[in-house]
Amino acid sequence: MSILQKTLFPILFILVILSCSEKAINDDQALKTAPWQEITKKANGTTVNFMMWQGSPTINDYINNYVVPSVKEKYHINLKISGGQGPEIVQLVMGEKQADILSGQVDMVWINGETFFQLRKVDGLWGPFVKQLPNAKLVNMNDPFINTDFQQAVKGMEAPWSINQFAIVYDSVKVENPPKNLPQLTEYLERYPGTFTISNDFTGMTLLKSFMAEIGGSPNSLDGPFDEEKYNSLSKKLWDYINSHKKYFWKEGRTFPKEQSKMGQLYANGELLLVYGFSEGGIEEKVLNGLYPKSTRGYAWENGTIKNSNYLGILYNAPQKAGAMQVIDFLLSPEAQLKKADVNGMNSNTVLDIESLPSDWKEKFKTVAKRQYGPEMKQLEKNAIAEPAPEYMIRLYEDFRTQVIEK
Repeated sequence: MSILQKTLFPILFILVILSCSEKAINDDQALKTAPWQEITKKANGTTVNFMMWQGSPTINDYINNYVVPSVKEKYHINLKISGGQGPEIVQLVMGEKQADILSGQVDMVWINGETFFQLRKVDGLWGPFVKQLPNAKLVNMNDPFINTDFQQAVKGMEAPWSINQFAIVYDSVKVENPPKNLPQLTEYLERYPGTFTISNDFTGMTLLKSFMAEIGGSPNSLDGPFDEEKYNSLSKKLWDYINSHKKYFWKEGRTFPKEQSKMGQLYANGELLLVYGFSEGGIEEKVLNGLYPKSTRGYAWENGTIKNSNYLGILYNAPQKAGAMQVIDFLLSPEAQLKKADVNGMNSNTVLDIESLPSDWKEKFKTVAKRQYGPEMKQLEKNAIAEPAPEYMIRLYEDFRTQVIEK
């Protein structure tokens, strides 16, 4: 090989690689305006990797035994599931960006809130893509609980999948008058010492946001962009309240559960009489599975509890973006959303605008079986408050550790 050939070969090789990369980028951009038939054609026969939280048996059953075989049969898509939520997803994206990986491990992710915020900050999501989905027209994108995620405009960068509200959960046989505000919580703690605690996770921090909003004086006290001065003032009052009462907490406040699932176990065995959670408390599944007593009930905090949506996003370097779009569109279909709403299954509120559905689907949703034990979201909605800016959650995590756990 001549010197000229030795010089030209690596240059040509680099140009070919750059050309291929540029073509991949151009193809991805084209998907944002391509006819849906073309996207469906590109999606056919692909393998799509979906990273999601796998902590619920009913959610796992819905995905593995309904969604996976459905997209295989309908679109010849091989849907592969891997476990991971917020921090793992962000770490994956950051690692692949640092390594300049153009074709990543994961195509689509289940996210909301601070994860959406963090991924947007590092350009970790691909889009906007939602308007391309045929079933997106069945969602009321004017609903502020859908088009805004932790005070962030979604702008088509993630597709809504479910909507739910946080609820307080109690045993109606053992607790006659559950607390609905902080003064009443003080009375409860003194009457039922050791039966309440705060989990050091997303669920516990969500409860603290309701407490902080109450301290702020109104359901809307945390609305708007993150306010450092407001946070410092309200959080100081919050930590003062908790630290002055934690002697009445479970284990006298010397330790705090790391996960909401641990809270559920403590409630199930009677150690805790007051717990909380999303999906209107997640009561129905746990009662039907025999974990919670049938006397379990749920309600909203007087000043309000968080109502929000969770979403599906496509990563910036997803190798199968068309396949991910097809799967997400299926997950928004009336068929998949109705199956997801089954009270004996995933028991999840639909994001579809029922009134916009064809009459046969409208009737199916309106006659779907109702919950026997947990509250319907409509019973809580008058006490719904919006998620505050993601910085509140991020700061609460850090400060709960330093101002409460380590004190």
